[in-house]
This record gives sequence, structure tokens and C-alpha cells, in this order.
Amino acid sequence: QVQLVESGGGLAQAGGSLRLSCAASGRSAVLPKDMGWYRQSPGNQRELVAAISGDGASNYAASVKGRFTISRDGAKNTVYLQMNSLKPEDTAVYYCYLITSTANWGQGTQVTVSA
Repeated sequence: QVQLVESGGGLAQAGGSLRLSCAASGRSAVLPKDMGWYRQSPGNQRELVAAISGDGASNYAASVKGRFTISRDGAKNTVYLQMNSLKPEDTAVYYCYLITSTANWGQGTQVTVSA
């Protein structure tokens, strides 16, 4: 069974930075595997923010490209999302995922950006 534990969310001012972490554990969670981050704000569907493949290739939503960076530490089984130049519209619950034979999700971490 895979467990994903997210951390690093919180409150930031517009223009500020936060770094999210997602630590994976469980026999099937050994990296490298496809991982990434989605986010969901009230009244909106969950949207992909950033993803990193097992071979290290990354892709980003257009709205965060150039501001967010996804990375991974295989030794720690952890994926990070560095978020810079935050905007109020980045406010959402951010969910980490990991693909094994199915999609595994973290519990979510709240990010709130004030104007």
C-alpha cells in the first residue's frame, strides 16, 4: 500500500514563495515513478499543476510555467514543488499523486495566497 504525505502548504503573500513536499512510502512507492501535483479551488475542477515522469521529464500547466518547479529526490522518495511569484489565483488545495498500478493520492495541503 502506498502512502503519500504532503507538507509545506500555508499562507503566503502575492509575490512570495512556498515549497511543497510529498513523501512516498510503501513497498510499491519506490521512485522513480510518475508523480506530480494537482490543485483544486472551491467551485473548480481539480487541475494538473506539474508532473514529473519516472525518467525525470517534467511538464507544467501554462498558468504556472516559469514560476513553479517540480523536482524529486529518489533517495528520500520525495517530490517537491517550488512555487515562486505566487498569485492569489494559486490559492487552492494541492494534492500530490503517484502512479503505480493505479493513482495514489495524498490528503492535500492548503495553499493560500493573499493579495
